[in-house]
Amino acid sequence: MTGSIYISVDMEGVAGVSRLHNVVPGHRTYARGQELMTAEANAAVAGAFDAGATRVVVADSHGPMDNILPARLDPRARLINGSPRTCGMVHGLDGDFDAALFIGYHAAAGASGVLSHTFTGFWTELRLNGRAVSEADVNALYAGRFGVPVKLITGDDRTCSAGIAGVEGVHRVEVKRHLSYTSAEALSPTTAGARIREGAARAVADSSIRPAIVPPALEVEIDLKLSASADLVAMVATAERTSEYTVRIRCADVEEIYAFIGVAGALAAHVVATQASAAP
Repeated sequence: MTGSIYISVDMEGVAGVSRLHNVVPGHRTYARGQELMTAEANAAVAGAFDAGATRVVVADSHGPMDNILPARLDPRARLINGSPRTCGMVHGLDGDFDAALFIGYHAAAGASGVLSHTFTGFWTELRLNGRAVSEADVNALYAGRFGVPVKLITGDDRTCSAGIAGVEGVHRVEVKRHLSYTSAEALSPTTAGARIREGAARAVADSSIRPAIVPPALEVEIDLKLSASADLVAMVATAERTSEYTVRIRCADVEEIYAFIGVAGALAAHVVATQASAAP
């Protein structure tokens, strides 16, 4: 069944994006990043409809979540944008969807990859039940909560080689090769778009991919970059500080993971801003 497809679109894994000023609003090449991101979203939308989809929802899933150019989005798709959103990159994904596609994704914090991080740059690693995880891993668990399989991930070679934890057979489209944190060898946008469209069509038509299974226990640990950030994050109810930089929390469900990540990121951002304003 291919009726309803949810497409979460990030920016760091898009072909032609390799520097922070490509992905941060207000910077000199951000507009170019928006155009490239919108084009890859459209390629995935087209592929989904090629495979017989009757409904496609695109979720802008990068930073402020207001990057995709609405006027240039395929008119057959609906767009979720803006923030904050309760479940961030996968807000609105529920059991009414038949599959999810992850476009423009990137490697996890602590892994080598273009602009690698996990939800924010304020920590060096995020672990779930003792294993380092990526945004794709966590988002796939949320989809799995509703029985929705994630069928495609696109991004750099490191992202595609890692795949998605707990999702066997996920389709992958590599659009660039990692050279360093801020450098890549990428396909042309035209070629990347064609491959994403083809990959999306194949993935949507593939009925063999099963949803990720949510573990019965969810223990999240984050290794913050600053001890001062850990001071604040450890004050979150039920959180426990386990080292100078590490805070651990047990979550009842995947939604609580997003809530903790959101609060922890906001607190860490406050620390960084406060230190910057106090600098001589």
